[in-house]
Amino acid sequence: MARHHLLIVSGSLRAGATNRKLAHEAARLFDPERLTVADLRLPLYDGDLEEAEGIPAPVRTLADQIADADAVAISCPEYNKGPSGVMKNALDWVSRTEANPWAGKPVAVMSAAGGRAGGERSQMILRSLLVPFEPHLLTGPELHVADSRNQFDAQGRLTSERYLKTLGVLMDRLRAAAER
Repeated sequence: MARHHLLIVSGSLRAGATNRKLAHEAARLFDPERLTVADLRLPLYDGDLEEAEGIPAPVRTLADQIADADAVAISCPEYNKGPSGVMKNALDWVSRTEANPWAGKPVAVMSAAGGRAGGERSQMILRSLLVPFEPHLLTGPELHVADSRNQFDAQGRLTSERYLKTLGVLMDRLRAAAER
């Protein structure tokens, strides 16, 4: 089995966020040869800033990370029935870079949220936001970790066998897509 370069992206900035934990669990199950963790601490998209200063260095770094990865796993929370502003801002900035680093890139989307739907709406909207970039977006299995604060142990590992099994299948499919 080939081992690949995986980029993980969390739509939450908080260090202890369950979406960060979920992204790292995805990486553990993917078992990449090389792992990169995206940093979405970017300035707010502003056309005037772009015109005056160009694309900020952290945005270029993110676009390069996407381009260099063999596959991308995104874990995004649900804020007010949609993806986080941090995630949308990152997509907006990357859309302004010269090349489309997402084109044809295998991408798996997952979510963790406190509610009983586990971020299902966020994930649905995020998938639609990715469509213009034309990635190879995996359609399933969908993973929505509900009651997320109670689904990870002290080491940040998922405790639910059901969620682990689904995540394992999703990462197997992401790995297979990266091998094509």
